[in-house]
Amino acid sequence: MNDFIAQADRPTLERHGLASFDALWSVQLTAVDEPNVERGGWSSVFRLELDDSAFYLKRQSNHLTRTLAHPFGEPTFAREFRNIRRYAQLGVPALQASFFGQRKVDGERRAILLTRALDGWMDLDGWLKRWPELNEPRRQAIIGAVGALAHTLHQAGQMHGCFYPKHIFLREQDGHWQACLIDLEKTRPLLLGRRDRIKDLEPLVRRASCIGDQGVRHLLNAYLDDPRLVEPWLLQLQRRHKAKGAR
Repeated sequence: MNDFIAQADRPTLERHGLASFDALWSVQLTAVDEPNVERGGWSSVFRLELDDSAFYLKRQSNHLTRTLAHPFGEPTFAREFRNIRRYAQLGVPALQASFFGQRKVDGERRAILLTRALDGWMDLDGWLKRWPELNEPRRQAIIGAVGALAHTLHQAGQMHGCFYPKHIFLREQDGHWQACLIDLEKTRPLLLGRRDRIKDLEPLVRRASCIGDQGVRHLLNAYLDDPRLVEPWLLQLQRRHKAKGAR
């Protein structure tokens, strides 16, 4: 079975004897959180540091998702890996895959996904917790970077499906803010136009309530690139929020 290994990371993995599925499956590490035991299997995440490089190693067993294309199920990491590759091809900033592989072992469905750690980045959740401490130019720069990321994502015809602050990572370099996405398992093509776009944006706006209506307007201005559309979109977001609250 062919495994994916990023060319940039192959030398490091080979130097440490970790350029194979079996080696990455058996390496002893401490999990960064409790295993996910839903879907009839388990999935765990570990931090792996090699030389001056850091990774997150994710291993799972019988942790499957079922779709029309895979009615008997496939590892959730397989879907996430495809989406990581798709984002890279479409130019949507996201986490980078270093290794992917899957195996069937005595009826057990195993999968490994190794990604580059986003050291030097912080999720939007972290920035929102510090919101009262930030000056207005920095707030606007962060919101603008998130709006630009959403614009790039939707222009590429993709819906993230979990567009939450904890899945949006940001960093500042030379006065310029960059944003990228993680957790791509639920990504799918935009099928319903504005409806899907509003559906993607509303959870973000709801969870980032501390930015206020003016912050949302700035977000939409960066996202839409047309000031005339900001108020109609804001109204639609508010309507969806109220509809969800009434359920």
